[in-house]
Amino acid sequence: MTKAINVAMLGYGFMGKAHSNAYAKLAHFFPELEHRPKLKVLCGRNEVKARAFAETWGYESVETDWRKVIERDDVDLIDIGTPNNTHAEIAIAAAKAGKWVACEKPLAMNSAEAKAMTQAIQEAGVPNLVWYNYRSVPAIALAHQVVQEKRIGRAFHYRATYLQDWTISEEVPQGGATLWRLDQDTAGSGVTGDLLAHSIDTAMWLNGAITDVVACTETFVKERMHQETGQVQPVLIDDACMFLARFSNGSMGTFESTRYARGRKNFNTFELNGADGSLSFNLEDPQYLSFYEHTRQDTQSKVEDHLTGWRKIHVTNFEHPYMDHWWVPGCTIGYEHTFVNTLADFFEAVENGKRPRPDFEDAWQTQKVCDAVLLSAKEQRWVETGVDA
Repeated sequence: MTKAINVAMLGYGFMGKAHSNAYAKLAHFFPELEHRPKLKVLCGRNEVKARAFAETWGYESVETDWRKVIERDDVDLIDIGTPNNTHAEIAIAAAKAGKWVACEKPLAMNSAEAKAMTQAIQEAGVPNLVWYNYRSVPAIALAHQVVQEKRIGRAFHYRATYLQDWTISEEVPQGGATLWRLDQDTAGSGVTGDLLAHSIDTAMWLNGAITDVVACTETFVKERMHQETGQVQPVLIDDACMFLARFSNGSMGTFESTRYARGRKNFNTFELNGADGSLSFNLEDPQYLSFYEHTRQDTQSKVEDHLTGWRKIHVTNFEHPYMDHWWVPGCTIGYEHTFVNTLADFFEAVENGKRPRPDFEDAWQTQKVCDAVLLSAKEQRWVETGVDA
């Protein structure tokens, strides 16, 4: 027996589209799930744009005030796809109203907000999700499986990069509906919260808690015109960030992110090196996971010298994570499908009485690392993250 769950989508931007697509496709590819999302209401500040978005995606109604959405009895799930500075107030109100809550990343402007949001969610006891969708890339999920199978052995090094190039021009403005990610008052931080939050979440999912960091940040273009005021104002977010990290398992980490890497569009990579093997992944070639095997798990013996080398695994077989729900082996899936996979994991966990992951608690831990990174860069010293090991 299936049951409808009425979804309210807050926001009609990039993430509003990605999330709406996931709700629309979920039942087609994960028909075993009990819940069936129903696109009930689209909420956005610009009514004309909201109505156009709602018509395109098939939402039944439109609101311009998120508070009215939360008050509605015919809404079960609030999906927060709005700018970062609105997340906390909306999520806390939704939780108190007994709604399920899904929220875009980063969870909050800082860890204090994230803590308050997490506590409100836990007190209400409502199902919750944070859209760290890269966990649901099949190749990254396979990497997690390989680590859980102890094929890497003792971890020594984790290195991650997340590079883009879309803000290099000094003519790019800041703020407003389209470029709020460059406005500190709206975004909270720059690449640290926008890009490195993904890298940090993935790293801690694969390799455990990050306990200490030392960082440096840079803002290359110091002033930009603000779209809303028309005035040239200081740019206060970080354009680039690099940090070193220590993990609770004793391994070392390096992280780098920038929006000034000419030619890099969404270059999100990681490599994990251990005593028994290594893993490597690049989001711009997402159907592959590279694996170096030094010790065979079946015999715990060293791999024959003449066969050692990196193995490039095409993650499209039915035995690979999620792929039995999609196409035949050899046919790849892409960015949009990671949101469908994330949503499927969420509903499956709820239906089986398990903790959905990643949730607000996970995202709060990531927020702690982001805060520690920014504090370290400001004070030029090692900072403890306070992440729960």
